[in-house]
Amino acid sequence: MSLFKDVGRFAALAVSLVFVLALPPIALGQAKPRARDLGIPLKGTPGPWNAITDVSGVEVGHATIVEGEGPLRVGQGPARTGVTAILPRGRSFDPVFAGWYTLNGNGEMTGTTWVKESGFLETPILITNTFSVGVVRDAALAWMAEHHYYSPIEADFWFAYPLVAETWDGVLNDVLGFHVTKDHAISALDAARAGPVAEGNVGGGTGMVCHDFKGGIGTSSRRVRVEDSDFTVGVLVQANHGGRPGLTVAGVPVGQELTDLMPVIQSGKPGAERGSIIVVVATDAPLLPHQLERLAHRVPLGIGRVGGYGGNSSGDIFLAFSTANRGAFRRTGTSSPVMLSNDLIDPLFEATVESTEEAILNVLVAAETTTGIDGNTVYALPHERLREVLRKYNRLRE
Repeated sequence: MSLFKDVGRFAALAVSLVFVLALPPIALGQAKPRARDLGIPLKGTPGPWNAITDVSGVEVGHATIVEGEGPLRVGQGPARTGVTAILPRGRSFDPVFAGWYTLNGNGEMTGTTWVKESGFLETPILITNTFSVGVVRDAALAWMAEHHYYSPIEADFWFAYPLVAETWDGVLNDVLGFHVTKDHAISALDAARAGPVAEGNVGGGTGMVCHDFKGGIGTSSRRVRVEDSDFTVGVLVQANHGGRPGLTVAGVPVGQELTDLMPVIQSGKPGAERGSIIVVVATDAPLLPHQLERLAHRVPLGIGRVGGYGGNSSGDIFLAFSTANRGAFRRTGTSSPVMLSNDLIDPLFEATVESTEEAILNVLVAAETTTGIDGNTVYALPHERLREVLRKYNRLRE
């Protein structure tokens, strides 16, 4: 396969069909249409990639696992899963100010206790499936040790609590087969790059479902001006949430218009609001932890625009970090961080809401019909029919 980039690392996994999506080159990320390409009217001005990587220094990588077909045989497949990695400052150890928030806590994001206590995010961010959090967390520690990620303080005692989040992909994936390995997580970290980001059925989003269409990974960004300064807000989502009736696009009740193409579930009984959504917000605006937590609190407004409501079984967990204030983390002495006034923060709130909404729409546009365990099938959002519905309500941008 042309996408089989890392033959050496995956020699032991030759029985699997494993795609490691490195960025760049990212033809997949560029070739697929996105929400704006379909004429969905969206507010705001994106950055050059319309991605979280528009925030300078942020890098994203995926490791995607697609293995087998037919009846579920636990441990053998089919597997539709993976890992997505985000490096807030690339491979440099320079912890970022961060804050987090959960709308509904039926999910996991490790490391958040220390983020809340310290105000810093000191590690990469990884997103995977529910039952692979442990192995991915351990792999992140191994990767940091191997790459001397903590080199500025390596001679001293160091500790780390990797931030690993999850959503459940058991509709399509042999989730109890534990197909995600340490090597997959390390490959996602190694693949992390700046530039365009692959979306849809990639990385941790490979087996996810969103509003009863195929879900997965999506991203978006906004450029905002605050007084005489320009800032960027970028968002990446792993969308595995929502029901069809509530699906809304640009204010149009698309879920009530597109009532067919519902998931074909041969095994399992999904709920009305199954799954979860993980959202990571990045910005280069100089915000302190309490302000970043305020940004994270705005994420649900973007989710709500598309029709999500944080149901009982949904894990809706959000993290926001700032790449400003380089060098603020230190173990001795003092530092002098810069903080944007609270009275000037509204444009960043708005950018967070808009980017979250568009990132979810980019998931739905990019994701492709997928068949997994026991023939369970989740269909892609049909592009032309979506355009017809938007046109019907005079909301299509021709």
